[in-house]
Amino acid sequence: MRAAVISPNLFEAARLGDPQAIASLLKTAQPNIRRYARATCRSSADAEDATQEALWILFRHVGTIRSWLAFSAWLFSVVRRECLRLARKAGLAPAIDDGEAEALLLSRPEADLRLDVAAAFEALPPHYRDVALMRDVKEMTIDEIAVALDTTRQAVKARLHRARALMREYLTR
Repeated sequence: MRAAVISPNLFEAARLGDPQAIASLLKTAQPNIRRYARATCRSSADAEDATQEALWILFRHVGTIRSWLAFSAWLFSVVRRECLRLARKAGLAPAIDDGEAEALLLSRPEADLRLDVAAAFEALPPHYRDVALMRDVKEMTIDEIAVALDTTRQAVKARLHRARALMREYLTR
């Protein structure tokens, strides 16, 4: 079965709030989401739950996705997080607390850790990567980042929080 292709025009219309475009986007994205969930989740029931939750999140947040180019990465990270959340809820994937995560990271050789951190940055969606690099590498303030990206302080803080959470998840896998 071929993956459904979502056109930039459909995405843009949905992002701008066109109800028909949103419905069409959800309908077009559903088979891809379901296929990825089946490959990622531990059970078919979890895959169905993750698919429904991802569609719901897409419906609620399509207007916040800035770029069609970031759409697929964003959507598949939503599905991956949902599968992980469902596995944790079922007790199949233990949650790692901050102390364990720090000990795990500090036990790695420095050269390996540098490569892993670089790979974690590369794995981030661009809008999260930019904020994390500006804050954690360039050491810019929240206000400076907000000005540079022409966005609000709250958006910068939210992106930074999400970027760090995704990096932590990547590094502790």
